[in-house]
Amino acid sequence: MEDDDIDLGISLETVATVVDHARALQGQEETDEAQLSEDENSEAALLQENPEELTEQTLRDFIDQLNEDEQAALIALAWTGRGDYGPEEWEEALRLAAERNEGGGDAASYLLGMDMLGDLLAEGVAAFGLSIEDLER
Repeated sequence: MEDDDIDLGISLETVATVVDHARALQGQEETDEAQLSEDENSEAALLQENPEELTEQTLRDFIDQLNEDEQAALIALAWTGRGDYGPEEWEEALRLAAERNEGGGDAASYLLGMDMLGDLLAEGVAAFGLSIEDLER
């Protein structure tokens, strides 16, 4: 697939924001105090410093503020990262995600219900030969 042919329907910066936030929330759930003191630069440790900035509600609000196409793209990327679809099936994944999200489907609840959401989204982006890890943020 040529780089020019890839249109994810959402900016990599937006995906990176969701990935970082989801990983921080996941880290908060899995981290104990001993781990926090070992790595003070981890996402979980950073979350402990600013817990009011990175909550499930703030991530939910961020996703809710995206337009329907961007929400569908996030869902399709998560499905791709999970292995349900390959990059060659992107249009189908995007269409099905949009259908799933029609009529006020709650994209945020659906996405937040996925285990390892941040990793799924990062894997979905990687399936297209792109990386959110390289973005400045």
